[in-house]
Amino acid sequence: MRLTRGIDRARQIRGDATALSYGTLNLTWHQFGDRVARLASVLRSLGTGEGDRTSILAHSSHRYVEALHAALWAGGVAAPVNSRFSRAEIAEMLRDCAPKVLIIDDAFLADAEAVLPELPERPVLLHAGEEPAPAGWLSYEAVLAATPPIEDAGRGGDDLACLFYTGGTTGQAKGVMLSHANLCTNALNISGPVGLGEHAIHLHCGPLFHLAAAGRVFAVTVFGGQHVVLPRFDPAEVLRAIARHRVTLATFVPTMINSLLAEPDLEAHDLSSLRTISYGAAPMPETLQRRLMEVLPRCGLLQSYGMTETSPVVTMLTREMHDPALGKLNSAGRAIANVDLRIADPDDRPVPRGVVGEIQVRGPTVMLGYWHRPDLTEAALRGGWMHTGDGGYLDEDGYLVVVDRLKDMIVSGGENVYSAEVENAIHRHPAVAECAVFGIPDPVWGEAVHAVVVAKDGEELTSAAVIAHCRSLIAGYKCPKAVEIQAELLPRSGVGKILKSALRAPWWADRARRIN
Repeated sequence: MRLTRGIDRARQIRGDATALSYGTLNLTWHQFGDRVARLASVLRSLGTGEGDRTSILAHSSHRYVEALHAALWAGGVAAPVNSRFSRAEIAEMLRDCAPKVLIIDDAFLADAEAVLPELPERPVLLHAGEEPAPAGWLSYEAVLAATPPIEDAGRGGDDLACLFYTGGTTGQAKGVMLSHANLCTNALNISGPVGLGEHAIHLHCGPLFHLAAAGRVFAVTVFGGQHVVLPRFDPAEVLRAIARHRVTLATFVPTMINSLLAEPDLEAHDLSSLRTISYGAAPMPETLQRRLMEVLPRCGLLQSYGMTETSPVVTMLTREMHDPALGKLNSAGRAIANVDLRIADPDDRPVPRGVVGEIQVRGPTVMLGYWHRPDLTEAALRGGWMHTGDGGYLDEDGYLVVVDRLKDMIVSGGENVYSAEVENAIHRHPAVAECAVFGIPDPVWGEAVHAVVVAKDGEELTSAAVIAHCRSLIAGYKCPKAVEIQAELLPRSGVGKILKSALRAPWWADRARRIN
């Protein structure tokens, strides 16, 4: 299995068909393939060898999609940078993956200049913006035009294809290693339910540093469909793009759908081409689902559950399963093809149907491991099963119901936030004695990051000061939305561990699910 094979196939059977649309630019498969092969040649000439990393720090664009494929075409590894990371987090990631080449657009030049001095080895800098390249940087379009294309390096199967960085309970981002086979298998697994194929037109409006978005890019390429790329999610632009390009497939998180349905001129746009809307990161409230079905009666809904470490899809609640009469809307659907799913107790023993345990996954979409972290890899993949850290159960019909997180993680607006990362940042404030961070229900974001903080004796501390302190250290979406300052020490167990469950419980009272 080779992710770039889809480019060769599409050029052979439908070379003059549109491969990618971005703004007013439309590239055929012949043109797209040629640009990918030229960029791969550039990467090779800049020292990228087999397995070397190419990092991308940019908004989504045609160049971002080209770079994802070109890194693989050159025989290397694509390592996208989370553009929502703080500068400290960006520097940490780049030190860890040590890219040979760093591709950056205009929006992140200042961030790049700030973090480059912190790197032990300076990567070659490739400017992929619309403005002239800064001094010392290579111009993406100039080197592309001056460099002949090369043949695909031919790496595939279990060869490393991508590094996607996720947060972690240790407070340090981890590079998830995904192979060509991992990502190709995911594309094949989801193709039927999603409706992928040569005539699929997929809107990409989520950030491509997330596997949820980048995985769909690779899947569309595998089947030779059409990419429609927006630089970021903007509800008005999304509606215009769907109508203009006759988009058939789109992927959103529920907060995006809520924004789309709130657009005042929603009904002025022709959205009749949409056949499937995929959503994930959180269940869709039934009221929102009903409203969406009223607006798009011919469009099917598809929920997916998974994680970066599983390439990412594990289960799907398909169009047919969204029938309210089935009573499965609170579930995450059933395991998809080529995925083994079980629920296990703390000793990794399978539990009966209806009993809550840890969701564990096995199969060809499970990651190779964590980059440079054999200890974490061994723990996550012990016994041959990926330990998700999510709690759930299987009902009598084999539907997965996700009920809690065994690992300390918050999902806010589709972004994963690990409590330990936020707590580590708060603890760096000199006036903080102790703190606890957890998720609370939020009607817009699903969950909001909430902190309870105790000040040191004699110190004064405000919520605003804690939040401002966090913003200087971590990405904005990880920062607490609210901070409680309390005088008494936090509740503890008999062994001295903070009882976060006791702090969180009042917020989640009378809710069947302890996640949102």
